Amino acid sequence: MTTDLITRDLVALDADFGYNVESVITHLATLVHNTGRASDVEGLAQPAIKRESQAGTGVPGGVAIPHCRSEVVSEPTLAFARLSRGVDFSGPDGDAHLVFLIAAPAGGGKEHLRILSKLARALVKKDFLEALRTVKTEDEIVKLVLDVVNAKKTKKAPAPAAEEKPAGDSKATRVVAVTACPTGIAHTYMAADALTQTADARDDVDLTVETQGSSNNESMSQATIAAADAVIFATDVGVRDRERFAGKPVIESGVKRAINEPGVMLDEAIAAAHNPNARKVAGTAGSAPAEAAGEGESLGWGKRIQQAIMTGVSYMVPFVAAGGLLLALGFLFGGYDMANGWQAIATNYSLTNLPGHQVEVDGALMTFDRAGFMLYLGAVLFATGQAAMGFIVAALSGYIAFAFAGRPGIAPGFVGGAISVTLGAGFIGGLVTGLLAGFIAMWIGKWKVPRWIGSLMPVVIIPLLTSLVVGLLMFLLLGAPLANLMAGLQNWLSSMSGSSAVLLGIILGLMMCFDLGGPVNKAAYLFATAGLSTGDEASMQIMAAVMATGMVPPIALSLATFVRKNLFTPAEQENGKSAWLLGLSFVSEGAIPFAAADPLRVIPSMMVGGAVTGALSMAFGVISRAPHGGIFVFFAIDPIWGFLVSLAAGIVVSAVAVIAMKQLWPNKTIEAAAAKESSVAA
Repeated sequence: MTTDLITRDLVALDADFGYNVESVITHLATLVHNTGRASDVEGLAQPAIKRESQAGTGVPGGVAIPHCRSEVVSEPTLAFARLSRGVDFSGPDGDAHLVFLIAAPAGGGKEHLRILSKLARALVKKDFLEALRTVKTEDEIVKLVLDVVNAKKTKKAPAPAAEEKPAGDSKATRVVAVTACPTGIAHTYMAADALTQTADARDDVDLTVETQGSSNNESMSQATIAAADAVIFATDVGVRDRERFAGKPVIESGVKRAINEPGVMLDEAIAAAHNPNARKVAGTAGSAPAEAAGEGESLGWGKRIQQAIMTGVSYMVPFVAAGGLLLALGFLFGGYDMANGWQAIATNYSLTNLPGHQVEVDGALMTFDRAGFMLYLGAVLFATGQAAMGFIVAALSGYIAFAFAGRPGIAPGFVGGAISVTLGAGFIGGLVTGLLAGFIAMWIGKWKVPRWIGSLMPVVIIPLLTSLVVGLLMFLLLGAPLANLMAGLQNWLSSMSGSSAVLLGIILGLMMCFDLGGPVNKAAYLFATAGLSTGDEASMQIMAAVMATGMVPPIALSLATFVRKNLFTPAEQENGKSAWLLGLSFVSEGAIPFAAADPLRVIPSMMVGGAVTGALSMAFGVISRAPHGGIFVFFAIDPIWGFLVSLAAGIVVSAVAVIAMKQLWPNKTIEAAAAKESSVAA
């Protein structure tokens, strides 16, 4: 398997693969496809491009390592290009000329990822990079890479425990580090090796690194952690078992900073180790992080609150999606009068005792359009959906608190969310209780307590005291004002008609199309999904407007690439072939590659179309009982004609706008590429 990781057919030397990231990745994906290792170019290129839009994979030395896992990849594969024209992969040294595409199967085992991680580690070695730049043939590239990935691993002696520390080693500051990236393939190991190689060249630091990636990761011993003077967290995701490092001075950053500035991070860790006022890893034994991965307390409070709310939203969305779609299926099978009798049907009947058209609900007979198994199944689906929807405020609150205080914050956050529902404070109360629980739990977690009580802090004392304080504040002080605020919001939504509803639709459309899955988009989606728990028609109108506007950008851009192909790059033309399907599924992120490549033309065009769709959807009174699914939940949308007309109008407006913007305000880079392609064809 290892010898086939890369072949001469997967190598391109001194190639011109275009002028942007999308083009380079698509060309490399084509090499993989041509060797039979990927069943579809698009299916490999798009996940790598999407990963690139989240964080550039450029690293020191003019190197880029786009990477992804994909269902279309049959075996772990490397494709390499030495570019004649550098391309900006957001690296610290400017354009990248050496690009590796790491393609891993979606279900690849740890052995596959271990091989790929070896390559990533080699990319921080200057002699390896120099050889990649100078060799003349594809076979030499293959040999270089295979020598690296087949090299036997030398086992490093474990760091001595605190009591074993040699006397002559007193000048060296002991630092432990954790590196992790979202995919766990490349940056995790490159950051680890960049830190390690820098530390090995110095006498003032003794470093031990734990990689939390996808391949064969061994946790460092607790004795090593106990002996450490400081900790480095270089991660883009949460640190697993962060509580092991509680009380240690800590330096935090994203994983790429450890690759780009390993020496600076080591200097900061040494300084923190000798600073009695340095920030320390929060909590006591058994507790979890007080901050999400990333910049930690170096971030302003506004940014930290925003990240916490986004964490709560991300954990809440599965409850909303599952619950909302189950409610929609309940309507589909049981009829739209299901909402009035689902509880009686689901609890009083069974498969051996199916309901008829008339069912007793609250002492009165109610007539349903459907009967028998379909009515019973609809009621069961509806009841299950209601159960899921009942958790959304508690989940929002609980995971906002988790973002601040880790696991000790979850219970009081859920308690606060449940109290918010009881008092009628709704999702506004959930936001407030989540922030309160997070702040309070984080504060209690910093208390200095005797060792004997430390083990009780995260599992008993912090949840107990935080829940008590949040409960008292809600019942005695905050509950009634928040409930009144929520009631006022619901009354305002319910009273919307005419121009006010249209204005709200315009605002929601602008928000949904502004950052295509970013914080503004998520804020609009939260506003819509949180309102679904009330079940009133105004909330369902907002949900329909949000879903329709979120569908506009990918479909509009796909249409534009078909209508005026020459205005888009080859990679964008490829993206356009699948973006329409993402749009129909309400996946706004399908427009990200277009917006990332040309934001000044694309984003305003999409916002105009989104505003048109939002305005028309609200004007037509379209409602959606489902929070996701796009056109595929048509049965939960009423009237469907209003939804389709609103969507079509916005798509046409956005497509025309983006074509006009690109036509009247040309992108010089695209024009140059088009001219070159024309001359080659001639």
